[in-house]
Amino acid sequence: MPRNLNALWSFGAFLIVTIGFLIASGLFLAINYTPDIAQAFASVEAIDRQVPSGWFLRSLHMGGVTMLFACLYIHLGRGLWYGSYKAPRELLWLTGLGLMLMVMITAFAGYVLPWGQMSYWGATVIVNAMRAVPLFGRPVSELLLGGEGLGNIALHRLFVLHFAMAFAILGAIGVHVATLHVVKSNNPSGIDPATPRQTLPFHPYYTSRDAFALCLFLMVYAGLVFFLPDLLTLADNYVQANPLVTPRDIRPEWYFAPFYAILRAVPSRLSGLFLACGSLAVLFVLPALDRSPVRPATLRPLVRLSLPLAFLSFILLGIAGMHPPTETWLIVSRFAMAWWFIHFLVVMPLASEREITS
Repeated sequence: MPRNLNALWSFGAFLIVTIGFLIASGLFLAINYTPDIAQAFASVEAIDRQVPSGWFLRSLHMGGVTMLFACLYIHLGRGLWYGSYKAPRELLWLTGLGLMLMVMITAFAGYVLPWGQMSYWGATVIVNAMRAVPLFGRPVSELLLGGEGLGNIALHRLFVLHFAMAFAILGAIGVHVATLHVVKSNNPSGIDPATPRQTLPFHPYYTSRDAFALCLFLMVYAGLVFFLPDLLTLADNYVQANPLVTPRDIRPEWYFAPFYAILRAVPSRLSGLFLACGSLAVLFVLPALDRSPVRPATLRPLVRLSLPLAFLSFILLGIAGMHPPTETWLIVSRFAMAWWFIHFLVVMPLASEREITS
C-alpha cells in the first residue's frame, strides 16, 4: 500500500462492515416479516414490541442504512477529490458506481416494506415518475409492481428484490475488491509508488489503523442505534399506509433527498426524472470528461475551486429535498442542480484543456 494514505481510505472498510451488519440483521428481520399489505405494518410493529431484541435488530438495520449511505457518499467524494476515476482505475470507478446503484435499488425496495404512510406515498411518487418515461417506463413499472399500483403483488416482489439484491451486492463487492487488487490503490499525491520503499505492507500498518478507525465508527453507529433512533425514519412512517389520505408533505429518507429535490425542481415529471438520473450518469462518464493526467484536486486550481462548490450543491439539494417545495427551496434546488452539472460537463473538460501538466 502507498505510505501516504489518509483517514479517508478507511471508509471502504466501514462500508464492508456495515454491509455485514445489514445482511445479518436483515436475515433475522425477514424471519418475522410478512410481505402482505394487510399484515406488513403489524408484523413490523410486532418485531419492535414483541420479538425478543426485535427493536435492536430493526434499529441496527435502519441505522446501518444511514451509516452506509453516509460512508458511501464520503467514499465517493474522496474518489472525486483525489481523481481515483482516472487511468488505470476506470474499471474500479465503474464497478464502485454500479455497486452504489445496487445499494440504492435495495434501499428503495426496503423503504417500502414497512408499509408506512411515507413509504407508500414516497414509492408512489417514484413509480409515477417512472411511468412518464416513453416506451419502456410503464411496462417496467408494471413488471416490477405486477399491476397499476402498489399492492400485494408489488410488496411481495419488492421484498424478494430487497432480499436478493443484498446477496448480489456481496458478489459486486467481491468484483470491486478484486479490481482494486489488480490496479492497486490510489493515494493523495496521485503518483503511484515506483519502488517498494515507497510502500508499506497492508498488515500490520493499515489493519491496525483501520481497526482503530472502525472502533470510532462503531461508537457513532451505536450512538445512533441506542440514543437517537428517531433520526432513522420519518414520523409519518409509524402510521400504516392509507392510499386514500395523502400526506401534506411527502419526503424521502435523507440519502435520497438530493435526487428527490432534482426530480421536483422542474415542472415536467419526465424532465425531472431525466435530470435526477443524469446527475448520476455524469459520474459514469467522468473518466471520459476529465482527460487531465493530474489526479488530485489540490494540484488543479480550477477544480480545487469548483469541486467544493459541487459538494456544497449536493448538500443543498439534500437539505432542499427534506423541505416542502416552497419557492425558496425550489430556487435553491435549481441553482444547486445547475452547478452540479456545470462542474462535470463544463468545468472538468475545460480544466483538462487549460491546465499546465508539465
